[in-house]
Amino acid sequence: FVGIILAFLGVVVAQVVLTYIDFMAVQKATDKAAAGTTVAEIRSTFDRAAQIDDIRTIAGKDLEITKQGDRVVVAFDYSREIHQFGPAYRVMKYQGRSK
Repeated sequence: FVGIILAFLGVVVAQVVLTYIDFMAVQKATDKAAAGTTVAEIRSTFDRAAQIDDIRTIAGKDLEITKQGDRVVVAFDYSREIHQFGPAYRVMKYQGRSK
């Protein structure tokens, strides 16, 4: 019985870790894209980085691009659903912005 519970928890932790790794890749691509000067360039840079890092959760068109003073700020907000069992899902919400 304890082994089954530990195996279930291991699967859940593995799924959550994978979504966090994906989040870190999105953050890295966002930081790279923020170096662009135009909205089209920023979206294109993000899409290229997303293709290299195999990011499928978000695309360049989903980014929110603003300017604060003389600095370009690229922000993102998305969620991932992880199927647990039956009708149960775990929803992970991620948001971030360029540094």
